[in-house]
Amino acid sequence: MSTAPIATTGPIATTGMELWPIGNCHVSALVDESGRFVWACVPRVDGDPLFSALVGGETPENGFWDIALDGVVRTQQRYLRNTPILVTRHEDDHGNAIEVTDFCPFYGHSGRTFRPVAFGRIVRPVSGSPRITVRLRATRDWGTPSPGVVGGTSHIRYPGPAMTMRLTTTAPVGMVAEERTFRLERPLHFYLGPDESFSGNIARTVDDMLERTCVEWRGWVRGLAIPLEWQDAVIRSAITLRLCQHAETGAIVAALTTSIPEHAGSERNWDYRYCWIRDAYYTVQALNRLGALDVLEGYLTYLRNIVDGAKGGHIQPLYGVLGEALLEEGFAPDLPGYRGMGPVRVGNQAYEQIQHDAYGQIVLSSAQAFFDQRLFRLAGHEDFEALERVGERAWLSHDQADAGLWELRTRQSVHTYSSAMCWAACDRLGNIAATLGLMDRAALWNDRAGTIRATIETSAWREETQRLSATFSGDDLDASVLQLLDLRFLAPDDPRFLSTLSAIEEGLRRGSHMLRYATEDDFGLPQTAFNVCTFWLIEALHLTGRSDEARALFEEMLMRRTRSGLLSEDIDPVTGELWGNFPQTYSLVGIINCAGLLSRPWTSVR
Repeated sequence: MSTAPIATTGPIATTGMELWPIGNCHVSALVDESGRFVWACVPRVDGDPLFSALVGGETPENGFWDIALDGVVRTQQRYLRNTPILVTRHEDDHGNAIEVTDFCPFYGHSGRTFRPVAFGRIVRPVSGSPRITVRLRATRDWGTPSPGVVGGTSHIRYPGPAMTMRLTTTAPVGMVAEERTFRLERPLHFYLGPDESFSGNIARTVDDMLERTCVEWRGWVRGLAIPLEWQDAVIRSAITLRLCQHAETGAIVAALTTSIPEHAGSERNWDYRYCWIRDAYYTVQALNRLGALDVLEGYLTYLRNIVDGAKGGHIQPLYGVLGEALLEEGFAPDLPGYRGMGPVRVGNQAYEQIQHDAYGQIVLSSAQAFFDQRLFRLAGHEDFEALERVGERAWLSHDQADAGLWELRTRQSVHTYSSAMCWAACDRLGNIAATLGLMDRAALWNDRAGTIRATIETSAWREETQRLSATFSGDDLDASVLQLLDLRFLAPDDPRFLSTLSAIEEGLRRGSHMLRYATEDDFGLPQTAFNVCTFWLIEALHLTGRSDEARALFEEMLMRRTRSGLLSEDIDPVTGELWGNFPQTYSLVGIINCAGLLSRPWTSVR
């Protein structure tokens, strides 16, 4: 991996981001609209890409896994109901058809959860006499081809820097290794996992893995408290958010990909395969509203380790999925980028930034553990003492400059959003202290929350323009100020919020979409809308009495989803094309939260 960017040239495609995630909360893969694996990292989501075609340029020669029907003219894809198990059907014009089922094994086994670094594929003949070609072109070291080595009558090995993968299959190994076309006359099974002997009957074992994985996911979905309306959208979003959690540690990554640009040629190409404190807070908040407490409990374990490691000091805005603090940013010179638009970044320099909102998000994520009797582990006095150290940082930082939630790289300000999150940390600590019977501590934290509130109300309000500024020093519009409603800092009928909402709509709304801000940053003027900001607008519209408008805007956002039912980070407000890393947790959180707010109650159908 190089530490200098590379120049990229070549034609730019105009296709959309039609990708279908599969995974098991340890590894994941993205399958494109032709049924190819085009992105998957091992041994974890932040690892080296085994399949890298997604960022391999216009016509990548390597980095994919294809099971192609000879003469295919039609391809249809769907998930098995309430699972991330993908079924792709290929047909030709002569009555030949096949179905390919893709999944990552995930189920209870011997008292623990079985979630190996592995991918299963089953290809079945459906009609006619189909002929197929299997091409597995793995990569290693960020884009270098990793040719398969035939190791026996049923497996092929693919060496890699972190781990060697082994394809075990009932298909003719020689035909797979040499990419020869052959007739599919019976179901074939493929298991791509660690370089270990595969015990037992391959076909029966992979079939059993598929069935048990299906049962596992459907059981999890069955426990969700979903709204009456938009159930499919909410369930798909919830499943995908769970795929973004690394179950071993509880970390929640912001997205499964790196370097999908915010718009064409922007070089706003970031690596999102890490755990942002902010993004993870929004994820657990949304899933909590659905009753998915297992995700919260896993994340709180991760968070407690982060807080312990900080020892009362600075907490970074993001960490690796194992809690790594050092995420040095570099470039992958052998990969030209998504549709040729590099660079491909590995690591994220934002780990070096100061972002004070993280302290509030840690307290907000942790607060439920002091009140929710359903949890396996209720938080107590020792946990409160650890959180107080986080609160001290919030108190000391609430009026200090930082990079802000949009992670500006070349300038700092005192951001209203960050200060409001510091207020939330102190406010919630007051609530927690009271429930623990620590009234002197409750008084302390409530007093501090009151001081921060007064500071924000004085420093962020602009009498001349009748709006809250995004910073204490300017008069800037920023969609993040809408979050003062969700934080309960302002009420929906507060005249200050209503006038701020009006100003934000006038300055940042582009038709049905919302920009984060409309001023130049480190890379010039933003050109795409930020999807979660549109969902924040929808929430604000509903809570301020404009529910019909909110519903119409929400329905339009649902129409912008991919065929897999998901959203990326950004959208072109003119063309509707999706941009940015995928699937984006922020955007899926927006779907869940807005559906819950806007849906008719279940009592309306009883």
